[in-house]
Amino acid sequence: MQTITYDVVIAGGGAAGLSAALMLGRSRRSVLVVDSGSPRNRFADHMHGVLGNEGLSPLDLLRKGREEAAQYGVTFAPGQVTRVEEAHTDTAHTDAAPAGAEAASAEAAAAAPDAADAPAADGIPPELVVHLSDGRRITTRALVAATGISDELPDIPGLAERWGRTVLHCPYCHGWEVRDQRLGVLATSPQSLHQAEMIRQWSPDVTVFSAELGALAPQTSHRLRSRGVVLEPSPVAEVRGEGEAISAVVLADGREVAVDAIFTAGRPVPHDSYLADLALDRAEGPFGSFLSVDFSGRTSHPRVWAVGNVANPMANVPLSIGAGAMAGAAANGVLIGWEFDAASPAQTEWPESTSAEDWERRYADSDGVWSGSPNRVLADVAAGLEPGTALDVGCGEGADAVWLASRGWRATGLDVSATAVERAARAAADRGIAPEDARFVAGDLDALDGESFDLVTVSFLHSPAGAPREDVLRRAADRVASGGHLLVTSHFSMPTGVGDAGEGAEDAGGEHAAEHGAHNHGGQRFLAPDEELEALALPTGEWTTVLAELRPREVTMPNGSPATLEDSVLLLRRA
Repeated sequence: MQTITYDVVIAGGGAAGLSAALMLGRSRRSVLVVDSGSPRNRFADHMHGVLGNEGLSPLDLLRKGREEAAQYGVTFAPGQVTRVEEAHTDTAHTDAAPAGAEAASAEAAAAAPDAADAPAADGIPPELVVHLSDGRRITTRALVAATGISDELPDIPGLAERWGRTVLHCPYCHGWEVRDQRLGVLATSPQSLHQAEMIRQWSPDVTVFSAELGALAPQTSHRLRSRGVVLEPSPVAEVRGEGEAISAVVLADGREVAVDAIFTAGRPVPHDSYLADLALDRAEGPFGSFLSVDFSGRTSHPRVWAVGNVANPMANVPLSIGAGAMAGAAANGVLIGWEFDAASPAQTEWPESTSAEDWERRYADSDGVWSGSPNRVLADVAAGLEPGTALDVGCGEGADAVWLASRGWRATGLDVSATAVERAARAAADRGIAPEDARFVAGDLDALDGESFDLVTVSFLHSPAGAPREDVLRRAADRVASGGHLLVTSHFSMPTGVGDAGEGAEDAGGEHAAEHGAHNHGGQRFLAPDEELEALALPTGEWTTVLAELRPREVTMPNGSPATLEDSVLLLRRA
């Protein structure tokens, strides 16, 4: 099945999703909005508190929003997103996105010399594959999740069928319309007590049905009664009335309490199960578990944003519109940055050696280069080893060390850049990893004071600071404990357009690479596994070769075309 590539796929066509789509469409991005047509507020006839749209029907707002976004080339698909995963080699681009996006997918093929943290080119994470309910697969460079929530109401006859009409949840949205009427508050959680205090602002006649909360503390009861709020501890058995109107709440003991409208808060259930494969960070709050996002709506995955009620169950329409606009602009900004990052290696030579000061400037002059994913070779190899102690030489901002620590290793990351090490430590702390399970050291191997490790990994060390590459690798090998492993991952072949235009730059890898062995790009010599082993000149009889192979990797060139590069993988076991 062919896949179509978009710059951004938006899951959900409510206020938040359409606001993001409008910003991205105006940014000349190719955008697909996948919409099931069932927004959370579809039960209400009118919206309130929405500047410029006071009293408008929620469905009319969405109709206007779709028309506005469509003016800028945004396309729409009915249905649902059923699953999102990172792209693999079998999901390379095959079709172009529809007209409307002139910004090409400029993510380049090869990692920069310091890309130990990077799963793809220049620290740019893999694209995403979006599975739709109609069976189609869509490849996207970014995803905005705006699929909202469902309100799980108490199972009381007469309640759910009046939801959004006379059974309400937000006094700012509906309080004015029922002001001075007989209002009930059906408590569902401790937060309902705050809701009861709020409702008192719109009417002096408020009854709180508090059975779900059990016996209230005396000070709580006194606080509510001090402003005339009536407390009714008997369970609610039924809500009665003609049509959408409410006349009374029937209690379990048979009594009836006259009310005209009921405010309650159902249990919010976020529609985010389709993101399960990405294992996004979550945050526990008073309303349950929701996706954890930053100020722009970005999740723990660098290509995924979540906005509106799917991330914030308290957001009303104006807040959701604002969150969508922020996420749309943020996603566009990230894509712009990646496009420039991907284009720049074509202008960059590969130095034989770079000073520690140069590496420090490399990190200090940027906001961060970590993609958030570990090196693929390391992940594959470490999965087959018993967790123990590990050392990542040239750890950068810590992706590999954090990944190892999250899987039971006691990991140490070592890098000459103090800035990179500080960021790595923060990243580990942000993921709840204890300092003793993931520590980070600034300096060279001498800073470790003779320690040995069960696994020492060195990834893409093509520009060591202040020492010949082979010397660094030998010193790393000396840190491997008896019975431990040394893993060295290096670039071997490069597609056209990566590195400079020096000798060998025209080779696209594959057969030519296998035939001619080491390549030379801008003065940097890339070794095959057997050449790597020979150059290391480790003591005879002390090491066993476990793996010595070339592994192909599918990438995307700056012009958007797929390409293949090869990584050299050398895994040795110490006797």
